[in-house]
Amino acid sequence: MDYLQFFQHTERQRVSDGQLTPLVPSGLTRPLMVLILSQLGDFDSLEYAWWLQKDADLCRRVDYVAVGIGDRRSGQKFCDYTGFPAEKLFIDPKATIHQELGLYRGLTWKIPGLNAGQNAWVNLMLMCAGIGSPGTLKEVLRGYTGDKKAPQLFADDEVVKAAPLPALKGEFFAAAGGKGFQRPLELATLRLRNMAEVLGNWSTYVPDAQYMTQRGATFLFDADGTLQYQHCDQNILGFAANMSRPLTFLENLPDVQRVA
Repeated sequence: MDYLQFFQHTERQRVSDGQLTPLVPSGLTRPLMVLILSQLGDFDSLEYAWWLQKDADLCRRVDYVAVGIGDRRSGQKFCDYTGFPAEKLFIDPKATIHQELGLYRGLTWKIPGLNAGQNAWVNLMLMCAGIGSPGTLKEVLRGYTGDKKAPQLFADDEVVKAAPLPALKGEFFAAAGGKGFQRPLELATLRLRNMAEVLGNWSTYVPDAQYMTQRGATFLFDADGTLQYQHCDQNILGFAANMSRPLTFLENLPDVQRVA
């Protein structure tokens, strides 16, 4: 498949103005990253958006857009919480683009007597336990034990609110493990904060539960439209090839602009 051409000819509703418009313009002048997100209330989508904010300097090397599963209200809530630019976010209520790209749907076991949404819940719980989702349990464990290959996630003076925990200062994690790397419990706290946000606004983030197991992908094109990087998610909490530093694939991208 010519992925760039596919994105240039695919229209979805843009969150910022509600307009139906192509995901990608016909001509590129800079490198472009296209994120195919899972459900907008999914761990992966929220955490990926957080990394885009944290590594904002890297992201300035590229233009980027994202497509997530949900409706416009989901998209607006997602942008309000994560700071993701609403003009760069498109929505796909039925995960049609994911299916057209042949992305991993996750477990799709059907249990007699359950509707599509209920089956998705069962399959999602099984995937969280590692069934049909290789690497998920290892990634969950990394969130609790820390990772010296990953950067520090919270500044010492940052106030971290993750209900039901009391508000914590970032320096708490320094006491637990040190500085300059991902400390024990640090990533788990970030994920707990995201979970509390979604559960408190569940019907907004997840208007249709039947697509909860659908996984996403990342595509990076250079300014000439050549595909430079592709990652198709195969598990929950597997939105990058290097979860310690999810955006490392941008580091070696030349910071150049092509004259149109």
